Amino acid sequence: MSQTVFVSQREVPDLLLMAECIEAMRDALAALARGEAMQPLRPVMWLPERVGALGMMPGHLGSIDTMGIKTVTVFPGNAGTEFDSHQGTVMLFDSTNGRLKAVIDATEITAVRTAAVSAVATDLLARPDARVMAVLGAGVQGASHLEAIPLIRPIEEIRVWSRDPEKASRLAAKGEADRDVRPVASIAEAMAGADIVCTTTSSTEPVLTDDLLEAGMHINAVGSSVPFAREIDSAGMARSRIFVDRRESTLKESGDFLMARSEGAVVDDDIVAEIGEVLIGTLAGRESEREITLFESLGLAVEDIAAADLVYRNALARGAGTRITFGGARHD
Repeated sequence: MSQTVFVSQREVPDLLLMAECIEAMRDALAALARGEAMQPLRPVMWLPERVGALGMMPGHLGSIDTMGIKTVTVFPGNAGTEFDSHQGTVMLFDSTNGRLKAVIDATEITAVRTAAVSAVATDLLARPDARVMAVLGAGVQGASHLEAIPLIRPIEEIRVWSRDPEKASRLAAKGEADRDVRPVASIAEAMAGADIVCTTTSSTEPVLTDDLLEAGMHINAVGSSVPFAREIDSAGMARSRIFVDRRESTLKESGDFLMARSEGAVVDDDIVAEIGEVLIGTLAGRESEREITLFESLGLAVEDIAAADLVYRNALARGAGTRITFGGARHD
């Protein structure tokens, strides 16, 4: 009988390298754009007072004959505690017979695949000569983006800002020795002359305002994935050419977009394209050196499934994880 592979949080980093994940995200997003994947909207159950949420993210990737679901809890108040703000699992099922192939800790998958998708978007939308990067937010996603973006652009300088200066200093200290990575005291200092900006905060109010935007910038808006929180103000959204991971998700979940729309700054047709559509060439990406491009990242189940499949295949090849006989035919 086939066994199910269980992979712990401790094991995932060695099985999900950023460079490999970036390529897996290209493939998954392109498959979605070609209609080769199923990506329903995720239901989210919020606890009273919105102290935490349980999200359920199902999907199917025909290219790897795999369907799966990520179940994830989101507890922003966990910052500074022994628990991550995002915790959960990704379960992979064989789409031929429904067999449970793997159960994988979702914390590291979420961290890596989110930044990997931003890297794909940056590769498509940022200017080829982009050298200076600003990271707003010094948590898990700040660290992942610090790793991912230099893999697809020759970044020479990175400024890190956080509401907590000590966190900014700690993250900057993790930067590569061959580039200038430093903490800065203000968002304005981080933004001045930046080519690529990654917003990875947990803020519910804009941290990035129109007056800080400069011609030619590319922005990865990562931190807000709920309708009642945003990192970018309405004027900033209106000034940018907006690209998304999925239109349907953006119009349902994105506080950045929905709040700007409610204030009359943008309309649905201001969404230029999904990243997958740019990947497969059906819609164009950046069209001039001076335009400001913005990628609204919400996170998709097909991204988690593709990343988890990479973990699963590497675990099989290396004998990693724990094998357990799970399910199968019932015999009375």
